[in-house]
Amino acid sequence: MKSIHLLFLVLLCIYPPILRAQSIEVYPPHWWTGMKNNTLQLLIKATDPQLGKSDVSIQHQGISISNVHRLENGKYLAIDIAISSDAVPGNAIITFKSGKKTQKVNWPLKSRDKDKVFAQGVTSSDFIYLAMPDRFSNGNPLNDKVKGMRDQSLNRDSIFHRHGGDLQGLINHLDYLQDLGVTTLWLTPVLENDMPDRTEHGYAITNHYKVDPRHGGAELYKKLSDELHKRNMKLIQDAVYNHVGLYHFFAQDKPTSDWLHEWPSYTNTTYKDQPLMDIHASKDDQRRMSDGWFTRFMPDLNQHNPYVANFLIQHALWSVEEFSIDGWRIDTYIYNDLDFMNHCNQALLDEYPNISLFGETWVHGVAAQAYFARNTFSTPFKSNLPGVTDFQTNLYGIMNAVNEPFGWTNGVNKLYQTLASDFVYEDAMRNVNFLDNHDMSRFYSVVNEDLSKYKMGLAWLLTCRGIPQMYYGTEVLMKGISNPDGWVRLDFPGGWPGDKVNKFTKEGRTEKENEAFEWTKKLANFRKNSSAIKTGKMMQYVPEDGVYVYFRYDDNQTVMCVMNTQEKPMTIDTKRFAERIKDFKQGREVATDIIHNVQATLSIPQKYMLVLELK
Repeated sequence: MKSIHLLFLVLLCIYPPILRAQSIEVYPPHWWTGMKNNTLQLLIKATDPQLGKSDVSIQHQGISISNVHRLENGKYLAIDIAISSDAVPGNAIITFKSGKKTQKVNWPLKSRDKDKVFAQGVTSSDFIYLAMPDRFSNGNPLNDKVKGMRDQSLNRDSIFHRHGGDLQGLINHLDYLQDLGVTTLWLTPVLENDMPDRTEHGYAITNHYKVDPRHGGAELYKKLSDELHKRNMKLIQDAVYNHVGLYHFFAQDKPTSDWLHEWPSYTNTTYKDQPLMDIHASKDDQRRMSDGWFTRFMPDLNQHNPYVANFLIQHALWSVEEFSIDGWRIDTYIYNDLDFMNHCNQALLDEYPNISLFGETWVHGVAAQAYFARNTFSTPFKSNLPGVTDFQTNLYGIMNAVNEPFGWTNGVNKLYQTLASDFVYEDAMRNVNFLDNHDMSRFYSVVNEDLSKYKMGLAWLLTCRGIPQMYYGTEVLMKGISNPDGWVRLDFPGGWPGDKVNKFTKEGRTEKENEAFEWTKKLANFRKNSSAIKTGKMMQYVPEDGVYVYFRYDDNQTVMCVMNTQEKPMTIDTKRFAERIKDFKQGREVATDIIHNVQATLSIPQKYMLVLELK
């Protein structure tokens, strides 16, 4: 026995121990040859608190280390590497040596799939469908609960527990979406949210490089992307830069003491955007707005820390390449450090020139919203964000048009006035219009379940300038008020085995629901082939007597849109619109195929919108 122990000690001296590779994690976990971004900063995370003292080397043709940063927390290193143009795909070996201890990890360098078409951008030619994976359809009940994750809830009777919807459920219904006229799918975040509760929404990320297994994992996300692209459809990823979930290692085991914005006592953001642009604002108000936490469970990331900034930017690039993303929706845009956002946006646009970026800008006033996008202002800060989620055409536009009595500055005049301010944007066609979303009361409830007002709103959404976005279930009159927000995140009926009704089918919908679905489908599919609506110009006329008229037009097509917001039928004299009607004699109503004479007077039913293709 003594001789065996002696032999073991001799072997230890000759061959220092090589610890198992899984004790070290590398972020990003791999990269690709041929990327424009060929300098990376690898964040290394280990269970060994002495990792930071290691000597680091890398072995692979075309990869070299330019710098090693030893972070405050000894479990971390940041390694700057360069990937040359002659680098070959394969496994790079990163070696960490500390005294007699050696650890090695494989870091894959992959070749890009040049045959894949992605990062093509989501434009005014598209129609976006926003879905929450947990609430749309359950395609695989086996992943409803995942052993070891903190949230083990599964209760469809609760608006705040998980319900089991997943990526397979979305794949199962892509034909339904395509039939409806949808061209693009936007999902609330699919990355891991390993939090104790309220994980159904996805905005408390705990691992940037892991797709939540309850949604089906990374391979299923790739399959969803592939299935969309086979149908010439597109995929938008929801990006969260501002914060993470409290159980992310960023919060539980910070690499540096300034990784997060932290205060002597808990400090919430004020949710007040005005100090960011106010020339009279105090620095304290600006700091509390930007650096305060979104909630107690969502720590605010310090994007002034260069390691944090590098991590987030590289993750954005990695996600687009890994999952073949076409568009990038940026959550809580105004709460981020705006200089960081410019840097991040530019990195994405440099690598993928056609990708579309639009940010959530829940603010008050067109000028305030435009401040966060490419605009025509002469201000010290200039944003490079191409587009925004257009809360102004929603909150102060269409909602007032359909719900408020007509007046000098009221009712549909507010929609007209909002769009009349488009001069503040570099390109308002990049803005995303919507009627509702996962944080707002559903549109059908906002109009008090008035189908006429609902149809008027849908017709506006699918004909106005910009990119239309529909929230899942709006097409079948799903309803709910956002107090609390769970009521607007109910399950799509028919998405779960055993559901009593199936709204994915005509037979499962009521007469009203089918009327709403067919209205949406007819307009959305017309839009697919309408050059005037997709890429044409817009001309609007000042509303009179509650009737608002605008045109979408180009050299090949003219579409006339007439919105009557009154509670009675109205007749208008079309001579007022001769500038755009010109020599057209007739207009075919898109939704009904009825032919209207557009050279004399035009009658519009109460609470109705005519969409006429002029002939």
